[in-house]
Amino acid sequence: MNEALTGDSEKLASLKQLTMVTYILYALSAFTGVTAIVAIVINYVKRDDAAGTLYESHFTWQIRTFWWSLLWFVVGCMLAIVGVGVVILIADGIWVIYRIVKGFLYWNDGKPMDVK
Repeated sequence: MNEALTGDSEKLASLKQLTMVTYILYALSAFTGVTAIVAIVINYVKRDDAAGTLYESHFTWQIRTFWWSLLWFVVGCMLAIVGVGVVILIADGIWVIYRIVKGFLYWNDGKPMDVK
């Protein structure tokens, strides 16, 4: 039984670290772009491992942030020709920063994200 508890605590520690790494990868994507692809792959590959833990909500938060920001990025790029796209791209960037900072702060406090 002690081994099971040790295994669970090691799993949680690993998921905690992995969640931080994915937040960092998403933050770095503002400069590189490609790190968001790495982060979303990690989110999907490790999603089942996070099920039932507080990190499950962080993975869901990150996945939603990725897909919604990608959608608004594409819309913004398509509408950049008429000018309104620039506003959409700026709003998308601010929204992504907000999501990353909020998620990281909740992660740091050991709290799950509210992803109803």
